[in-house]
Amino acid sequence: MGHRCENVYAINISKYDGHDRCFSSMHDQSWLWHRRLEHANMNLISQLNKDELVKGLPKINFQKDKVCEACKMGKQIKNSFKNKNFISTSRPLELLHMDLFGPSRTPSLGGKSYAYVIVDDFSRYTWVLFLSQKSEAFYEFSKFCNKVQNKKGFTITCIRSDHEREFENFDFEEYCNKHGINHNFLAPRTPQKNGVVEKKNRTLQEMARTMLNENNLPNYFWAEAVNTSCYVLNRILLRLILKKTHYEL
Repeated sequence: MGHRCENVYAINISKYDGHDRCFSSMHDQSWLWHRRLEHANMNLISQLNKDELVKGLPKINFQKDKVCEACKMGKQIKNSFKNKNFISTSRPLELLHMDLFGPSRTPSLGGKSYAYVIVDDFSRYTWVLFLSQKSEAFYEFSKFCNKVQNKKGFTITCIRSDHEREFENFDFEEYCNKHGINHNFLAPRTPQKNGVVEKKNRTLQEMARTMLNENNLPNYFWAEAVNTSCYVLNRILLRLILKKTHYEL
């Protein structure tokens, strides 16, 4: 029996044999500390222990010799969507993927804060339009449609975007109805369904940051860097199924 010390019951377990000590921790010390440190990575704990950066850690071998079920359940991620091995469109401008990224912390030299990215589904050719405000998206889109349809000799059949207000509004709806364009919207909170343009956004931003860092340029050159990245990517990336560059298609 234990005795009460203020608001806590204390018990001396040393006088009991092993069969009566089921309430004590049965984990080895390394995994016990893994749990105490909120399931931190074993390599991290080992480094902390080696460099004596945390007081109280015992001098034991922190080695990941098994799988922590709690970590596996709590830290798992969704499987990525499988790539399609076929092309769902038959010509350029049949389907356009659209998205915005921004605002940039530093406006560009021209005072732009957003980049409006449009990707053709068939060729994967990409256009980037720069905006000062999100509200300019429709005006730039209407100009882009007239220009690209006259230049390429094809009509835009369908566009695909998320439910953001810069795309889901009266102006876009009226324009699409007037010109016979089908506007597809993604299901809410599923950016992976718009993966074509989402991945392009990331690639453009990473390339632009790399160029700025390499040349030690000020951040207000970000629009020029994104524009240059888009130009280069259109000419070096391959549409693997057709084995041609985006520019050629």
